[in-house]
Amino acid sequence: MAKAKKIAKRLLCIGIVLMLLSMVVVHIVQTDGGKVTIKQLTMETPEGYAMDMDLYIPQNATPDTPAPAVVTSHGHYNNKEMQDANFVELAHRGFVVLNIDQPSHGDSDDSPPGDATSVCFIATYWGAKYLSELNYVDPARIGVTGHSAGASTAINTNALKYEQQYDTRHIASILLNCGSTYYKDADGNWSNSLYGNRDVAVIAAMYDEFFYLIYGEDGETPIACAPTFMEQDGAQVFLSFGEEPDEVKEPNKLYTKEIDGKETYRTIYQFDMIHPWSHFSATATAAVVEWFDLTLDAPIKIDPNNQTWFVKEAFNGIGIIGMALFLCGFAVLMAHTPYFKVVASEEEAVPVQITDKKGKLWFWVPMIINALFSCIVYFPLVAFGYNKIGGYQPQTMGIALWALVTGIATIITLVVSYKMYGKSNGVDLVARGVVIKGEKLWKTIVLGVFVAGATYAWVFVADYFFKADFRFWTLAFKTFQADKLGVGAWPFVWMFLAFYIPCSISVGAFNFNSIGKKPWVNCLIVAVFVAFPCFILPWMQYIYYYNTGFMLFFGKVNRYNMYCLWLFPTLIVLMGAVAISRFIYRYTKNPYIAGIANGLIVTIINVANTRSFPMM
Repeated sequence: MAKAKKIAKRLLCIGIVLMLLSMVVVHIVQTDGGKVTIKQLTMETPEGYAMDMDLYIPQNATPDTPAPAVVTSHGHYNNKEMQDANFVELAHRGFVVLNIDQPSHGDSDDSPPGDATSVCFIATYWGAKYLSELNYVDPARIGVTGHSAGASTAINTNALKYEQQYDTRHIASILLNCGSTYYKDADGNWSNSLYGNRDVAVIAAMYDEFFYLIYGEDGETPIACAPTFMEQDGAQVFLSFGEEPDEVKEPNKLYTKEIDGKETYRTIYQFDMIHPWSHFSATATAAVVEWFDLTLDAPIKIDPNNQTWFVKEAFNGIGIIGMALFLCGFAVLMAHTPYFKVVASEEEAVPVQITDKKGKLWFWVPMIINALFSCIVYFPLVAFGYNKIGGYQPQTMGIALWALVTGIATIITLVVSYKMYGKSNGVDLVARGVVIKGEKLWKTIVLGVFVAGATYAWVFVADYFFKADFRFWTLAFKTFQADKLGVGAWPFVWMFLAFYIPCSISVGAFNFNSIGKKPWVNCLIVAVFVAFPCFILPWMQYIYYYNTGFMLFFGKVNRYNMYCLWLFPTLIVLMGAVAISRFIYRYTKNPYIAGIANGLIVTIINVANTRSFPMM
């Protein structure tokens, strides 16, 4: 026990230090060393929802020297923090930046049930209007940018049509990052009427999974995908300002035309990347900076390639590591306190020696079967959960259903493994912590909940004191409002627990053995098999896409191309959960502590970082 407590204290301290270091560095980067003020605001829109937003105000923006401004917008199933590359780099260059949570995302209210705003992002217009009324913003130099649906839906169709509806003009420059390009009028003819003499650019990912597709006669099957975008009429007419092109237009080249007495710009940046990488790319971020410097005149001239946002991302990642270390150390330390000591064994778990051929088969075969089963059922289950069950958070439902079914499969293989091999070879389920009851059971539940709450509390500390969070690319630990606890409580938390508890039992009580020689090698083997779909399915998708120009996993209704992207953060989550489960089991011989804590935290990650659909 003394060794366990010593190691736990060390991890606890290292975890706290890493999280605090992350918060401080992220704050310094976001504020440019104190030169940018960050304000978290809420605005009530005429549609009747509160829009959550962060306002970044550089020192150069004053009533005497009004600065240009940019609205930044995220895409579907995300939140405003996903735009960190843009708001950091633009604010450092003297732009006022308004970073918004779209309706039904993040901390913004749900759009009214049945209202068009439930499917159309219109917050961009209100963001631009809000900026135009600030006395330290130049109302003639306001731009908008967004990624994915935050680009194509908000900026291209709604924001500009709202300007027409209200007979106002706030938006001067537009940059669509991986968004559709609409250039036809009401009669279906190619037109520039929507944009007029606004400056407009597109960042087109060469291997975008959602946009720049042309469908065949059935309306379902693509006959052309993003690699052919520059050959398509949409790209060519856009660069010709809505007219029949007089020459073949090229990517990464600026085209100009005088419209209503103003020299107007059009360009398409085309980069060799996939859709989600485009908001996490130094190349794409440089294009954002270059474009708004060209069209809005950045007050502070910094080379577009001189970027610091990735420092923020790196220390965000360090914060995530700190959270994991804190969770491990805190769980083990608390398990050996007088109140909770009943939940933990006094002895450290050691790898079980397996030398016989049958034992090795019962290690490898169930893991292989579970890994293959998890791959096979991933797309059908997520599609069924999303489209057939749906509900308030269909994305979470799809992932949770997959977790539930694979958790049940894990339980079945554990039972069969025990019956066919473990029982006859002296496996003691009580000694290994699989069978618990009475005080040990309920105190284990209390400890698991307590550990999850204490760990996630650091996310709120980071947000409140430093306006920072812990995220890396598409994996995000985000603060949430109280209603998300209710969303997660039923049915999602039970579905995730149905996976993470059996997973923890498998990782610790069943598969902590001598196969793999060293414990960390054994842990890595198990982690790779648990996360196997997250490796193999994206790998299959993009190898095929790069070689054929078409996606292997695709569907307009069952959006397998979207579901494939959801595996990116899941890879880190699953491998991290295995490592956490193994460590806590090693020093407590109780697999339920980590299973409960992991299940609760993963539930919050999912319900706090997606789109919520208003109920009718």
